[in-house]
Amino acid sequence: MVRLMVLGMLRIKPLSGYEIQRVLQTSQTDIWAGVLPGSIYHALKKMDKEGLVEVDNVEQTGHRIKAIYKITEKGQVEFINLLKDSLREKSVGLPSNLYTGIAFLHELPLEDKVEALEEQKVMLEKELEQLKSGLEIKEQYVKLDEIAKLQFENMFAHYELQVTFIQKLINQLKTMEDTDPKISPEDFDKYFD
Repeated sequence: MVRLMVLGMLRIKPLSGYEIQRVLQTSQTDIWAGVLPGSIYHALKKMDKEGLVEVDNVEQTGHRIKAIYKITEKGQVEFINLLKDSLREKSVGLPSNLYTGIAFLHELPLEDKVEALEEQKVMLEKELEQLKSGLEIKEQYVKLDEIAKLQFENMFAHYELQVTFIQKLINQLKTMEDTDPKISPEDFDKYFD
């Protein structure tokens, strides 16, 4: 994902690693794209060695020197290949850690279950607000086309769906209290018969 993002941005114009990082952070793109700030510099150095990008210019501001990178022809080809791959990749990921934990909910007291799920719900709501804030910031700089609007709508819907699920799970747990069925060794053995 980092390579695709960096190469895509360098197709627009030559940039330094810091400039790429700032654009991603300002628009909150780093949240949904999963691009960590330090990974940008690592990716640029690696892609420079591979001939996908090259230093276009070196600027000095005071004691700081920054390299401005541009994409190469080889990088253009790699970008197109990565772009095609990203569109083919499975786009739905189930929350396997959560689902596995739910399978063993009966092992925790009610207050621990609710507390952990409330923490996740708050985290998801915070991330959703950050994404919405990122959209507002992005809209100040660029006019979003219908595809970009659809992308944000889909991201928001994923978060809202998960927050709703977590809240329903909390509500259900509170009504069940400590009547959660425990799986006995005998019941477990039935899976292997």
